Amino acid sequence: MALSLAVDGLRRHSNNSGGRNSVTINKNNNTCTTGNQKTTTTCVLSPSISYFIIVIVFLCFAGWLLIKFIITPPVGCREDNEGSWAIGVFFGDSPFSLKPIEDMNLWKDDAASWPVANPLITCASVSHAGVPSNFVADPFLYVQGATIYMFYETKNSITMQGDIGVAKSMDKGVTWVPLGIALDEEWHLSYPYVFEYNENIYMMPEGSRKGDLRLYRAIDFPLKWKLEKIVMRRPMVDSVVIPHNGKFWLFGSDHSRVGSRKNGELEIWHSSSPLGPWRPHKKNPVHNMDESMGARNGGRPFVYNGTLYRIGQDCGETYGKRIRIFKVEVLTTKEFKEVEVPSGIKAAKSIKGRNAWNGVRNHHLDVQQVSYGKWIAVVDGDRVPSGDTTRRFVIGFLSVIALAILFGMVLGVPDSLVKRRDTFLARAFCSRMSLATMNLHARIIRPNNCIRVTLLLFAFFLAVALTSAGVWYLYGGNGAQEAYPLNGHYSQFTLLALSYDARLWNLKMYVQHYSRCSSVREIVVVWNKGVPPHPDDFDSAVPVRIRVEKHNSLNNRFKVDHLIKTRAVLELDDDIIMSCNDIERAFLVWRQNPNKIVGFHPRLVTRRNIKYRDEHYARSHGGYNMILTGAAFLDTRFAFERYWSHAADQGRVWVDKNFNCEDLLMNFLYANATGSSSVVEYVKPAWLLETSILSRVAISEHTQAHFQVRTNCLAKFSEIYGHLAHRKLEFGRRKDGWDV
Repeated sequence: MALSLAVDGLRRHSNNSGGRNSVTINKNNNTCTTGNQKTTTTCVLSPSISYFIIVIVFLCFAGWLLIKFIITPPVGCREDNEGSWAIGVFFGDSPFSLKPIEDMNLWKDDAASWPVANPLITCASVSHAGVPSNFVADPFLYVQGATIYMFYETKNSITMQGDIGVAKSMDKGVTWVPLGIALDEEWHLSYPYVFEYNENIYMMPEGSRKGDLRLYRAIDFPLKWKLEKIVMRRPMVDSVVIPHNGKFWLFGSDHSRVGSRKNGELEIWHSSSPLGPWRPHKKNPVHNMDESMGARNGGRPFVYNGTLYRIGQDCGETYGKRIRIFKVEVLTTKEFKEVEVPSGIKAAKSIKGRNAWNGVRNHHLDVQQVSYGKWIAVVDGDRVPSGDTTRRFVIGFLSVIALAILFGMVLGVPDSLVKRRDTFLARAFCSRMSLATMNLHARIIRPNNCIRVTLLLFAFFLAVALTSAGVWYLYGGNGAQEAYPLNGHYSQFTLLALSYDARLWNLKMYVQHYSRCSSVREIVVVWNKGVPPHPDDFDSAVPVRIRVEKHNSLNNRFKVDHLIKTRAVLELDDDIIMSCNDIERAFLVWRQNPNKIVGFHPRLVTRRNIKYRDEHYARSHGGYNMILTGAAFLDTRFAFERYWSHAADQGRVWVDKNFNCEDLLMNFLYANATGSSSVVEYVKPAWLLETSILSRVAISEHTQAHFQVRTNCLAKFSEIYGHLAHRKLEFGRRKDGWDV
């Protein structure tokens, strides 16, 4: 049938040395044989088969390019269909003015965090402590003097069930040390609500799969617990116990009840003791509504200014989409009334999307007032929605199936495939595919037909799109370009760009892209010339600050700026676009080497023939001793203060004179200030685009003249500050594979 389309297109080319030449074409296995051994016969594939082979090769190449340069390998732990939950810490003067820990500007040298940034507890930090974990969620605090404990659900990577883990902080919640597993049962545990009563510490975790609600008492806090009693023989979900107006109240959900709406039901029980017995509220269930309305508990209720507040979770778009806070106006054994109030939690969910640890959802909050008057809160967050791995697999699988159908439509379904199907449905499907293909070929796809070429081109581009979708969803992970932790700790940096009016279009694209990178805290634009833009002109996920300079000088990019709150600053030209993953990798290398210039453009300067050359020269000579600061991480305080010191006076004058070479000067100043054999580190980007090539707006547009100016700079700086030749580093010296 359709296979004959290819066979009919075979062409014979014979070189007959005598005798008659006979050719047999076998359609079953698509082979050609000759009846005369003295005759040489060449069988050439038809245009259809050639097209098929070329397309397959190109699609494989396209998939490889996608994997090599675009897809970011997953960071951290094993993917889980429930999500990639992590836990962050927030501080505030009240429970309604909470800010993430990075806003506190707390620096920790031993954690290489300047400042410390969320998340503070992750699956990686728990796994590093010896407990394999897919994610951590549902955090609850217990304050004991100067020590703060955090209990949380951790999903075991081996058993695939939830256990209760615990971590400890001795520095007011700034850093945390996972201690291990506090409670492990044969069934799934989560939501470890911890409270104190009559000098005993109790935990009431959710274990609804067991079919009851259990209360445990600490016998060796915080790691050993004993079952105290079964509170209720009902599969209660996310339950809490609080004292209020002389009674104890239990809030929880029972999704097994007939007529209960999952994640939309709430029940209240009351007792004279947290140990029971419990009596139901007269209006139970007090809520049985849409799952987006916050009926299901999302943390510990709290009291502020004498008013009780309950925390609920919105599960409308996906499970645990966001936190909602309700002011309890009436709570008696017969009546219950609450109204929603604004949460006031800054950045409870980041607008950076999947690149942020809490970019898609957050569903739990525990906030408590500590002895020194401040409030501390723990919030969990996730970068993906619930069921993300299943969704990605389905889309990727359907893309592959669609690709196979597309090829079947273009090339046809072989007769043998139609005849060998074992089931009626399979034979019917293949027969219909074959019939559709015959009609397509007979009526539309004809030789020398313009429609044929158009359809084949359309099929080609559609195949590329389907291949990309299949590779992306099946191989590409969750699509996040995450921050890389250093020993379980995260930090942030400031992005600084030098710009002016002629490059505003570059700048807008630049800010939109880099503001979504996970570790970027602020973008500072050093405005050198023209009417400055307003920060609101940019689509940014982080604050943008425009620093207007009086004089147009390249020295301005290294000016001391006391408003910068991070130790690390990424100096990045406004015409450079690269992936957030490359930025995050370089930031990790800088955190490991904070006294060095870490960047993406290596150069090599020799002693004998001082001349400025491009990266190719450095690679052909096996090493580098400079990193251009147009795309590099620096220590903002050391670098800027050094640049504006008396030792740099002559260099800055030379930079202003030539309107060039400020990046070269910084390398000499770093080298001159330290006795270290190396002051630079290279990170190879997966890809890098210079948009000024398109706009033709760049000081280095005339390459020969530009290189000559920089050669003169190298000679001058070598004369003032000494040579760099002896500081050569080899490519591939580090073991991370990022400097090859």
